[in-house]
Amino acid sequence: MDDRGGCGARVNRSAVGALRESRGRSDRRAVRGDRHHRRGVLMTATLPLGVETLAHELVGAPGAPVILALGGISADRHVVSHPGDPTPGWWQGLAGPGRAFDLALRRVLGVTLRDGGCGPDGRPARIVTTHDQAASIVALLDELEIARLDTVIGASYGGMVALALAERWPERVGRLVVISAAHETNPMATALRVAQRQIVELGLATGRATESMAIARGVAMTTYRTAREFAERFDPAPAHLTTQAAEFEVERYIRRAGERFAERMPPARFLALSLSADLHRVVPERIAVRTTVIAAQGDTLVPPSQSRALARRLPRLDTFTILRTRFGHDAFLTEPARLGRVLATALAD
Repeated sequence: MDDRGGCGARVNRSAVGALRESRGRSDRRAVRGDRHHRRGVLMTATLPLGVETLAHELVGAPGAPVILALGGISADRHVVSHPGDPTPGWWQGLAGPGRAFDLALRRVLGVTLRDGGCGPDGRPARIVTTHDQAASIVALLDELEIARLDTVIGASYGGMVALALAERWPERVGRLVVISAAHETNPMATALRVAQRQIVELGLATGRATESMAIARGVAMTTYRTAREFAERFDPAPAHLTTQAAEFEVERYIRRAGERFAERMPPARFLALSLSADLHRVVPERIAVRTTVIAAQGDTLVPPSQSRALARRLPRLDTFTILRTRFGHDAFLTEPARLGRVLATALAD
C-alpha cells in the first residue's frame, strides 16, 4: 500500500465539519438551533498560495465576555463540550460551574489553527508563523464582530500564538495567560523537534509516512512528560522477553500514543506547526497587555527558567507561577485542578 502521506491521507475532523456548515464565510447562525453555540469556518486568502480555512467554535452565554483558548499542535476548535457537540473537548477539565470555562458566565472561542496547506509531495506548501496565526484570528474576530477578547489563554504552541497576538494587536486582548510557552524557543527544544521532523521526512521519502509519524510522536511523548512520571508509572523490567527480543511497558505506551496521533494528524500539518514553533519570536517589551505566566515543573520544552525570563521582561506582568507537577509540559492538560486555581486568580478581576 502506498503511504506517502498525501494531502488527503488524513483530514482534520474540525475543518471538515466546518466546511460542511459554511458556504465560504464564517457561519454565524446557531448550529442545531441554539444561540449558545456557533461553529463555522472563515475562508481567508491572506496567504499567497490560495485560500485557507480557519475553523472555529464559539460557545457560551450570548453577549458574555469571550475567552480565546489555544492549545498545542493537536488542539482543534472543540475546546469544551456543549449541547451542539456533547463530546468532551480537548480542555474539558477546565469546564464547568465556577471554573475557567464556565459557559454560564463566559463564552469560549476555539479555533483549528492554520497549517499553510499541503503541497503535491505531501509536505507543507509554505511556512506559517505564529504571527500568521494571530493575523487569521484577528480576521475571525472581525467576522464574528468581537472587538476585544476578554482573555486569551494559550498553552504550548497556543501560548506562542497568544503572545504573537498580544504583541501585534494589543487592542484586541484584554488580558493574557501564557502556559508552558515563551517569547522564543530554546535550542534544546528545537533540536528535539528537528529530529522528529527528520523522522517524518524520511517516512515521506520512503513511503512510510504513517509509521514515521507514529515514531516521531513517540519521541515527542518523552518531551511532554518527565522522567519522574515515567519512573513512577512504568516497570523498568521488560514486559515481554524472549531470546531474541524484548518489549517494555513504556514502549507500548509511546507506540500507542504514536499510532493514535498518526491516525488524525497529516504529516504536512505536523511539519508546518512543528517548524512554526521553532520560528516563533516575540519581543516581550512590546506586549502591553496584562499577563499571567505559568510554567510547569520539569518541563523539558519550556523550562521554568525560560518562562521566568519572559515574565521579567513583560511590562504588565500580573503573576508568574510554577505549577508543582510530575507531568512536565503536559501539565496544562493533566493538572486541571492545579491549573484551575491559578486561572481563577487570573480571571478574578
